[in-house]
Amino acid sequence: MNALVYHGPGKRSWEAKPKPIVQKPTDAVVRIEKTTICGTDLHILKGDVPAVTDGRILGHEGVGVVEEVGAGVSNFKKGDRVLISCITSCGKCDACKKGMYSHCADGGWILGHLIDGTQAEYVRIPHADNSLHLVPEGVDEDALVMLSDILPTGFEVGVLNGKVKPGDRVAIVGGGPVGLAALLTAQFYSPAELIMIDLDDNRLAVAKKLGATQCVNSGDGKAVEKVMALTGGKGVDVAIEAVGIPATFDVCQDIVAAGGHLANVGVHGKPVSLKLEKLWIHNVTITTGLVDTNTTPMLLKTVVAGRLQPRQLITHDFRLDDLMKAYDTFANAAKEKALKVIIRRG
Repeated sequence: MNALVYHGPGKRSWEAKPKPIVQKPTDAVVRIEKTTICGTDLHILKGDVPAVTDGRILGHEGVGVVEEVGAGVSNFKKGDRVLISCITSCGKCDACKKGMYSHCADGGWILGHLIDGTQAEYVRIPHADNSLHLVPEGVDEDALVMLSDILPTGFEVGVLNGKVKPGDRVAIVGGGPVGLAALLTAQFYSPAELIMIDLDDNRLAVAKKLGATQCVNSGDGKAVEKVMALTGGKGVDVAIEAVGIPATFDVCQDIVAAGGHLANVGVHGKPVSLKLEKLWIHNVTITTGLVDTNTTPMLLKTVVAGRLQPRQLITHDFRLDDLMKAYDTFANAAKEKALKVIIRRG
């Protein structure tokens, strides 16, 4: 088969690799029908995730068709259309029993990280019974690809960790796909204000269409002053960091109100400075997290019902054998006006 392969920082290629096979009774092999590229993949290519080694097939999102199952798989059979979770979970270890699938003793985020991933014609899924979801009949599969990672990430690590509640003022720093996923899912809780902060006017315009009440361009370095002006000097109840660099984390620290929550979602490759001398007296809660995907079944229901419409995040469409071009487009998101790209088989 062909796959997108990582060969060290800044190096990737579309090349032939062996087709995966069932290795354990709990495995399934899935033929990829649709996949996408995540901001985390770009972090990997920058060298921010050193656990990813030369030769690894990237990708942790997708929809496909089950090709083969191990003897221990009971929930799926050959021919089933499935949504692939970015998190692999055994369902049996202490972490899984707490719903912390990201810390599964024999899983977690391993696809495209510690084992070969979904940016290929086929992928092996360990613990298939707990790491796949059946695709409902007639649902928009392009939209479902957004449920592999970005929707549960924005919701769990941003909205739920940030304790968004009715009437809150919420600021999201970073209008990329995950930030926009947080914007969409924060609206479940009827916040009074949703402020989107980004450098890119195109992304701010998209955020406005998706429900942002205010948009702040941070290109002039005055994002903090603008947000404080919008909030009467009080700051926001919830600040969601969705970029993963020190500058955006600093903005969140400076705009969070007394008693507020700072929910970090971004993947950080460098240390940040914690302004504890300011935050300690303001009763501020800081949370971090890797998505558990324990909300995926609920989010799937909202998509099927039409209450959540993640298709709005898709801007580009590529064939699987154009993955190298898809990466070029996604890596130049501002110039290409790219959010999520769909990469489809044939």
